[in-house]
Amino acid sequence: MSSVATAEAHAKPAGGKLNVVLWIIQALLALLFLFAGVVKLVIPMAAMAKQTGLPGEFLRFIAVCEVLGALGLLLPGILRIKTSLTPLAASGLVIIMIGATWISVVHVSVPAGFFPFIVGVLAAFVAYGRAKIAPLRQ
Repeated sequence: MSSVATAEAHAKPAGGKLNVVLWIIQALLALLFLFAGVVKLVIPMAAMAKQTGLPGEFLRFIAVCEVLGALGLLLPGILRIKTSLTPLAASGLVIIMIGATWISVVHVSVPAGFFPFIVGVLAAFVAYGRAKIAPLRQ
């Protein structure tokens, strides 16, 4: 066996360290969105609507999207089924975080929009990373 073939046999899969970083970010984002979604589903709709100024039904819709997005970040890669759904889930969560950033900045303050902005950037990183750099294998 040639040294080139040996080197190729021992080479790490594409995006080795990046793959680990993406999995860590995906897990943390999944925990965050799962928590946020479940809280929005458990809190009474009237209390949530009063606190945020948004319609309760809309907040429930966002909660369901957050829970499904959290599952979409992890389950396709863990189960190796429809792995192309992971970047789509991350992209959907980016859209949610754009709205959360906007609402935080407009209704609270600019510094309040910092956290949702960073979460959105991390979700965008996962979406791009899983779509282009280190896609999950089926």
